[in-house]
Amino acid sequence: ENGKAVAGQNELNFGEIVSQVETWEEVATPQLKPLSEHQHIGKPIPRLDLADKVNGKPIYGLDAELPNMLFGAILRPHLVDAQLKNVDVSKAESMPGVVKVIQEEDFIGVVAESYYEAEQAKEATEAEWDVNQTWSIADIEQKIKVGQGNAQVIQKNGSPDTILESEDIISAEYSSPMGAHAQLEPNGAVAYVENDKATVIMSTQVVEITRKEVAKRLGFNKDQINIKPTFLGGGFGRRLHTPNAVQAAVMSKAVGRPVKSFFNRKEEFQNDTFRPPTHHLLKAKLNDQGLIEAIEHNVSSGDVAYGSPLLPGIVNQIMGSDLGAWRGGMIQYTGIPNYQAVSWRVKLPFATSWWRSLGLLANTFAIESFMDELAEKAGKDPIEFRLAQIDDSERGKRLKSVIKKVRDASAWNKQVDSGRSLGFACSTDVNVPCAQVVEVSYEKEQIKVHRVTCAIDPGLTINPDQVRAQCEGSIMMGLSASLYEKMTLEKSELKPIIYGPYKMALLRDTPEEIDVHILSGADEPGGIGEPPLGPVGAAIANALYPLIGRRLRSMPLNEA
Repeated sequence: ENGKAVAGQNELNFGEIVSQVETWEEVATPQLKPLSEHQHIGKPIPRLDLADKVNGKPIYGLDAELPNMLFGAILRPHLVDAQLKNVDVSKAESMPGVVKVIQEEDFIGVVAESYYEAEQAKEATEAEWDVNQTWSIADIEQKIKVGQGNAQVIQKNGSPDTILESEDIISAEYSSPMGAHAQLEPNGAVAYVENDKATVIMSTQVVEITRKEVAKRLGFNKDQINIKPTFLGGGFGRRLHTPNAVQAAVMSKAVGRPVKSFFNRKEEFQNDTFRPPTHHLLKAKLNDQGLIEAIEHNVSSGDVAYGSPLLPGIVNQIMGSDLGAWRGGMIQYTGIPNYQAVSWRVKLPFATSWWRSLGLLANTFAIESFMDELAEKAGKDPIEFRLAQIDDSERGKRLKSVIKKVRDASAWNKQVDSGRSLGFACSTDVNVPCAQVVEVSYEKEQIKVHRVTCAIDPGLTINPDQVRAQCEGSIMMGLSASLYEKMTLEKSELKPIIYGPYKMALLRDTPEEIDVHILSGADEPGGIGEPPLGPVGAAIANALYPLIGRRLRSMPLNEA
């Protein structure tokens, strides 16, 4: 009872029981408890951290403080593809409140008595930068075109190459822009190196990796490093890279006091590890029955997983392509006899990395928009067109189930009614199928999403409230990226670098209803934080077509 063995007034916890066992006998795997008898799994359980977040408790990295703390600021370039050539710190060293200017091979840091004084001294530092090449967004768009990078076939069945050489093929191109994480809390850390130990308080998604990086830089053993993770003020992959922990620790060691060092808002935008821009080329041929005989998806992207702390560079060198970039890029309609997916890897002059769902949003936008175009060419309903080309494997059956569920729950039809239209899309990510129908309108050249119906099969659902919350959050993040978000580049300068000019979905953009339906087609729990993000962009674009009479093939859709 309650995790203990109980007999009358006596009770033992499992630790007390196993401590008395000297010899263990291997036994056959017992029959698991049926779902109907679960006391907690599958039941909605309130989050323990909810009250602290609602009440604004100091639980984030930016809230962290230590006694006798100083403040650090790091000198960073304002242009991409730039390296520090010369620096003069004499003015900064003499400014009020400055304790020390620290010059390392890979960074220049100012430590001062206050945040304001550290920032002012940093701005007074005279730096000369070498810019390898002056970049514009047009340069990037040309560089990212399919055919410009290194290609690798990541999926193939049948003979799509031969079939797609014929003249009667259908083709289309799609694209997505560079996107920022734009999370509320900027990156930073509070560090205190004292004698032979170091304490770092910060928002990080990779505690163990951060610990190793700090230990290596300080010449300490891992056991001498204590990483105290806080709640994340938005992560989404942005907190996988933690050089800020190393920088804060190095500055603390240099001055012998705790140091708090955070990006300012402009620096956070300028030095993000961006969602890479993408370009897609799709080709297909229909047979006499109006079904797909062959299809090919080419996706060109900057790196996502390559070079990140989670995936050593050697893995990508062996694979030859970046698995993060082509996540969601494979053909999920394996009832098609001939299909192929090709990943084109391009090296970009700015940092790109993990962004919630990696390549899933952009790849699904391209493939699922193209599926609607093919359905129209075939004269078929978009949902029935897809269902007819999914096999009866376990994975296929689960995908069919979420499609049928969302079709019925949304009262699916392809008619424009009172200025509103429905659009459909689906994806399979980390073996979790998800299908969505959106209801949109288009007024004054702006898109409004009124309703989203989502059906998802994450396998065994541990906490249905959490699954719904993750679906709602993913849908809103995907909606924001699909409609508004876009970084650009002018004369090697990234823009915009503040909220406002960097357009994002606001409270008024929230759909009137997000209706989530949870299926369970597998016995094990699957991922839920990213799969629901996949379909939303394509579903919006597909809904818009009957309203405006043209296909939108580039995100953000409000600029297409």
